[in-house]
Amino acid sequence: MTDPLLQAQNVSHTYRRRNRVTPALAAVSFAVQEHEFVCVVGNSGSGKSTLLRILGGLLTPTTGEVKFKGNTVQSPQSQIGFVFQNTNLMPWRTALENVLLPLELQKALDEQDRERAHAALALMGLEKFADAYPSQLSGGMAQRVTLTRALLQSPALLLMDEPFGALDALTRERLNQELLRICGDRKQTALMITHSIQEAVFLADRVLVLSGQPGSLQGAIPVDLPRPRTLEMLTWPQAGALISEIRACLATGAEEAVRQ
Repeated sequence: MTDPLLQAQNVSHTYRRRNRVTPALAAVSFAVQEHEFVCVVGNSGSGKSTLLRILGGLLTPTTGEVKFKGNTVQSPQSQIGFVFQNTNLMPWRTALENVLLPLELQKALDEQDRERAHAALALMGLEKFADAYPSQLSGGMAQRVTLTRALLQSPALLLMDEPFGALDALTRERLNQELLRICGDRKQTALMITHSIQEAVFLADRVLVLSGQPGSLQGAIPVDLPRPRTLEMLTWPQAGALISEIRACLATGAEEAVRQ
């Protein structure tokens, strides 16, 4: 097996605010291979978002280390893209202008940049909304703009923190299908935080289960459903068994936290 693209080694984190000490993560270790789609599930307070921020260099671990392409991550990396639940679109910029913003901060834009952005929006089915402002977009459309903005940078790794958590169920299902299609076409390596076990099983090659407070890794469960995937697969006994296994991991971690 080739060296992993991303590796977390005994990562722990403790928040210290005035006289209060809050452990968030406890000795989490795992690796992500190139072209792999990994989902992280866990109960509230298990440190999922803290972990993602550490992986992307937005937060320094209290102990342990994260390596990206063999190098220690100590700050945000240009080859790591982010998508958060909050779209963070600039309300005074059009969809196209929001997509181009990261590039614009790096250099003077040229016509090729604009053509790439238009093509990326078209890939997301947003070609007719390039000149629309965020207030004119639905929640699902705004999140697709955010995803387009992240993918335009051609990141080696895409980190996503509950990107579809605020959307209705039907829109969420539709965007999950779009995300799978795009990541498959681009052979995109991705790690996504989600509360939804079904979403994790539908999207992932492997599901990491964080549980307890502080969060620890309770399981790393391979998802052997064939690709390309359809929503119908979630009704298969194979998928049901995976969902049950993940729930059991979450419950075990929760029970251990209560005993502590």
